Amino acid sequence: MLQNILHTLKITSLNQMQEETLAAAQKSDVILLSPTGSGKTLGYLLSVLPRLKPEVPEVQALILAPSRELAMQIEQVFRSMATGLRVDSLYGGHATNPEKRSLANPPALLIGTPGRIAYHLREENFATSSIKTLVLDEFDKSLEYGFQEDMAYIIGQLQNLDKRLLVSATAMHQVPSFTRLKNPVTVNFLKDASNAPALQVKTVEVQKGNKMQALLDVLCSVGTASSMVFCNQRETVEAVSDFLRSKGLPHGIFHGGLEQPDRERTLMKFRNGTYRTLVSTDLAARGLDIPEVEFVVHFQVPDQENFTHRNGRTARMNAKGTSYLLLQPQEKPPYLSEVPPLEKLPSNLALPPASPWETVYISAGKKDKVNKVDIVGWMLQKGNLLKDDLGRIELQDNAAYVAVAKQKLAKAVQLLQKEKLKGKKVKIEQAN
Repeated sequence: MLQNILHTLKITSLNQMQEETLAAAQKSDVILLSPTGSGKTLGYLLSVLPRLKPEVPEVQALILAPSRELAMQIEQVFRSMATGLRVDSLYGGHATNPEKRSLANPPALLIGTPGRIAYHLREENFATSSIKTLVLDEFDKSLEYGFQEDMAYIIGQLQNLDKRLLVSATAMHQVPSFTRLKNPVTVNFLKDASNAPALQVKTVEVQKGNKMQALLDVLCSVGTASSMVFCNQRETVEAVSDFLRSKGLPHGIFHGGLEQPDRERTLMKFRNGTYRTLVSTDLAARGLDIPEVEFVVHFQVPDQENFTHRNGRTARMNAKGTSYLLLQPQEKPPYLSEVPPLEKLPSNLALPPASPWETVYISAGKKDKVNKVDIVGWMLQKGNLLKDDLGRIELQDNAAYVAVAKQKLAKAVQLLQKEKLKGKKVKIEQAN
């Protein structure tokens, strides 16, 4: 089965961390410590998979994640493995009744945030007797978010557990007793995280009062490459966004003060190339599905832990990446032994060309029995589009988001508004 999954995922072989995780999970509980982007999710899902039995009609494995975005990402990875086993994810931000109805036909693998899983347990919306495997993903982040009480309650309800995997991108001095880990084996790959040879860290010198312009110069110099700009506060994210907007540089923003749907749309547009730049707090430093980021820019200096996590957004999975620190003369983060090499930016920089992609919203998704093949066929045949005019497609339960060539967008939407998708009238429009 492993080779079939790797073939499906177009992966030739597992990396060392994934192999060691698989081996350790066969023998004992596991503490997996590995940097963002190293393939932890696939590593522990492959460890969980052999413990799932198709003939058991109840939840058999539970994964707790600190954020809705991470829960959705884990679900997406498991679905991409094409195991034939049911998976579902539960999280806040929407009504509980649809989740309750979904749990009437329990998945083999259940993923969720601690608060929402605890709610459904208290309401007795799913049975726990068949749950033998527990994964605590981004466990340190769950503690930081204050989920200790919910996690302790959940674990206390799982009386038949015989396998626990605790996953983190940060080393822990002590693991709380409520996890009930039994003689765990630690798989630690964090030692390789901070000095990855594929990551270059550079300094951009900032003259007093000129930080916004320095940031704009960096973004102009990286051109059409994907970049993430990190700030320490959401107010700073908004201020940076206002400045970039005034200069005509398209971008998305991401922070905890935004409504959940707005955050999800921003991430989708960043993934599909509608936005090439994402300005964010450290909320986006890990636990999100954001592939192929080439440049990280530290608009504000973080603490050492977040510096590592931010940098982990680039140079992932053997790719190369660059991290820029915007520093005033004589400024040096205390955790660095020396100031990174100075980067001299070209003069007379111009704004990069706009992205060729835009995102459209379609009011039909997985629960309407619509898949990506249906959407591609419909848009090519009825929207007068070519295959190269379509980019990344993301399916949700009741909606789909599609990257479409910007120059073809208006005409395609006009044509498709008149056409049914799988016999159903749907709404299609540019995603705001």
